Amino acid sequence: MPDTVMLGLRIRHFRTQAGLTLDQVSERIGLAPSQLSLIENGKREPRLSVLSALAGTFGIAVADLLDDSPPTERAALELDLHRAQTNSAYRELGLPAIKAARGMSDETLRAIVGLHRELDRRARLAIATPEEARRANTKMRWWLRGQNNYLPDIEALADESTAAVGHSAGALTHRTVAEMAARVGLSIIHVDDLPHSARSVLDLENGRIYIPPASIPGGHGLRSLALQAVAHVVLGHEAPGSYRDFLRQRLEASYYAAACLMPRRASVDFLQRAKDERAIAIEDFRDAFGVTHEAAALRFTNLATEHLGIRLHCLRVSGDGAVVRAYENDGLPLPLDATGSTEGEIVCRYWSARQALGRTTRTTEHYQYTDTPQGTFFESTQTGRATNEEFAITLGVPYRESKWFRGRESPHRVSSRCPDLNCCRRPDDDLSQRWAGQAWASARVHAHIFSPLPHGTYPGVDDRELYEFLEAHAGDDGEVS
Repeated sequence: MPDTVMLGLRIRHFRTQAGLTLDQVSERIGLAPSQLSLIENGKREPRLSVLSALAGTFGIAVADLLDDSPPTERAALELDLHRAQTNSAYRELGLPAIKAARGMSDETLRAIVGLHRELDRRARLAIATPEEARRANTKMRWWLRGQNNYLPDIEALADESTAAVGHSAGALTHRTVAEMAARVGLSIIHVDDLPHSARSVLDLENGRIYIPPASIPGGHGLRSLALQAVAHVVLGHEAPGSYRDFLRQRLEASYYAAACLMPRRASVDFLQRAKDERAIAIEDFRDAFGVTHEAAALRFTNLATEHLGIRLHCLRVSGDGAVVRAYENDGLPLPLDATGSTEGEIVCRYWSARQALGRTTRTTEHYQYTDTPQGTFFESTQTGRATNEEFAITLGVPYRESKWFRGRESPHRVSSRCPDLNCCRRPDDDLSQRWAGQAWASARVHAHIFSPLPHGTYPGVDDRELYEFLEAHAGDDGEVS
């Protein structure tokens, strides 16, 4: 069934087109005029027998009533007005709803709907701020902690998708990814002019996934981008109504892609064997499925607690020591701001990430034990570079879990007292007295700390650039995978 408001608008349209009054139609189908009025106003859903009687009275097919498109421009405006006045943003204002009465002119209706659209646009601008992003990130992190970062429904969908193309273990090929996309009506097109603010673009009208050229080094990134686009279709995502919706959809799409690249059963079997041999290593997990180190570490967080009984933490830290992404369910004392957010906060200089970034030689993973106020943790860190910026990926576990991991024989052990300022942030008293008032430095601050995200339907993506790109490629065939 379409939504009841749309159905009511179509019934009213065909009734007036047939030149019939409420009373005349009510008499013909044996339904009280008041009941028919409720149906036309979208306040009651009619039974199929009533729809059949109405269609017969109007001389049309039942399918004409069930069509989900507005029958006229006026009907479209009335539908927009109804939806605008029933969303939470308008209800919070405490204002009465305006009914699009028959006597209201189309011009007046367009003006009211236009005002609502502008309110909605401004509300979208308000959600694309760093403050809102940090709040939403914090809520998402706590929710994932409660789930042990494990989403069984999406695991099941990924299992079905990979089974349908005969993939069960090993590296997922680009060809198989293209086959998975084709199963949901999508083709993968490689282009070199994606909007600068977009990593990929999904064109639902033409059934296309636009991603960068296949010649880009690596491979995991392109497979993941394509699978994330497939996920939006498989999971039935619609345009996000808030930044929290956007984060949830991005999380679900990324999770689905990872679960396809590293299928649950094969991954758990591989990790369980490594645990039995007391030789769990993210680099081995990475190489077994042909993915990046970060992807393997994040996937490990999905499966470790649920299937291996291991609590853990995983961090991506930028070269300047700031948290980019963090997950923990093992009690690691993450650096937090006053709102509880960790993104952008600086980690202790004694933690494994900072220690690894400070090494001159980084050809191997860095292993260490870190004593904290919440206990001792064993950590493994791999460093890398992306777009001229260094980063570190840390996977850590409480001391009692270190027995399952390679590198546990590491002699490196450090002590961290953060968030105590005397640990690594407050300067030595002698140095403070020596240099206070005698120094001035220019801070290297990321511009995004002060700037709102680009305004658009999808936070961070420029709508104008996106739509111009889609229009430019609408008639192209492109290079199909």
